[in-house]
Amino acid sequence: MDLTITVQDCLPRDAASAALVGRAWVPDGIGGPSVVAVAGDRLVEFGGAIPTMAHLLQADDPAALLAAALPGRDIGSLAEVLANTPPERRDTARPWLLAPCDLQAVKACGVTFVKSMLERVIEERAAGDPSRAADLRASLIAAVGRDLSEVVPGSPEAERLKGVLIERGLWSQYLEVGIGPYAEVFTKSQPMSSVGTLVEVGIHPDSTWNNPEPEVVLAVSPGGRIVGASLGNDVNLRDFEGRSALLLGRAKDNNGSCAIGPFIRLLDDGFTLDDLRATTVRLHVAGQDGFVLDEASALSEISRDITSLVAQTIGRTHQYPDGLMLFTGTMFAPVQDRGEAGQGFTHHAGDVVSVAAERLGTLVNRVVRCDDIAPWTFGASHLMGNLAARGLLPAAARARD
Repeated sequence: MDLTITVQDCLPRDAASAALVGRAWVPDGIGGPSVVAVAGDRLVEFGGAIPTMAHLLQADDPAALLAAALPGRDIGSLAEVLANTPPERRDTARPWLLAPCDLQAVKACGVTFVKSMLERVIEERAAGDPSRAADLRASLIAAVGRDLSEVVPGSPEAERLKGVLIERGLWSQYLEVGIGPYAEVFTKSQPMSSVGTLVEVGIHPDSTWNNPEPEVVLAVSPGGRIVGASLGNDVNLRDFEGRSALLLGRAKDNNGSCAIGPFIRLLDDGFTLDDLRATTVRLHVAGQDGFVLDEASALSEISRDITSLVAQTIGRTHQYPDGLMLFTGTMFAPVQDRGEAGQGFTHHAGDVVSVAAERLGTLVNRVVRCDDIAPWTFGASHLMGNLAARGLLPAAARARD
């Protein structure tokens, strides 16, 4: 299926007043990744003024730094850059979009919504076998109820519930992080390895039970402040993770398995933390077999506030001097049968996945095997070499100082 999107669908509904930043490969001269911003229907880049996204997001006021750096250098219309981003149509002599983050660590929180928490327990008890999921789901809901949303993680009520579940033989490591005092935080992907919009995302070739995980992704400064947000697809292998929690790295960190984009929306007076908390994320999956999946979830239903997730990720016990991108978790765990009854949902090659939110835009990717995607070859050392070759490394050093 073709990867296309209009400018209107790509951008937030209030794009005219939004501070939207990202990254693009700009092939002029030596060529390399540049920080870009949406300016009307154009994209502009900043060269040495903002050499990396890490430099922008560590500023005391990233939105003010962006405003001071404008108007920037025009690199083309957003429509032209979007049209040139899919690899199968790309003209390497013209700019294309990248993932909006660069040197930041890419972390993720799991089991932050009740629905996905129950599905993680089901995965564990099914030991990665989707044929057992339906019966396990019914028995678990009958035992603990469908709605645990009123249980505050780490509270005395949560501890009492934990005792009841242990007595019934239903306690799980996923319930531990779902309603216990400590959130699950893991490394989703390496810095520079995330993919952006309108490119392919990867599923491990040995997986037969997998799904998208559409999420809000927080842009967090080295000091632990939320300074912006984007959309992400935390691609998940349910069979791998269900067989053993020790396979989490295998389930989560594969070539092309972390998609973020299309842009980072910076927090400002027009887009605050409360606006972010009110975000509704929509998921649309369209398969070459005619299968269609549409779901939506509200970030307001999260079990732990987004500031609590950040505080459990970065602080006195764990620092990120280049900042981080933090996936906040998903309530999506599709159970709609795609084939044989009781087998539930799994991706097919060629699925097009759209993750959208009114005030963050739309992230679009096509699903393929991760070994069929071009390998990741441009890492942090390559970025430093590229900045030096373009004469931007001294500016980068001064910006960090």
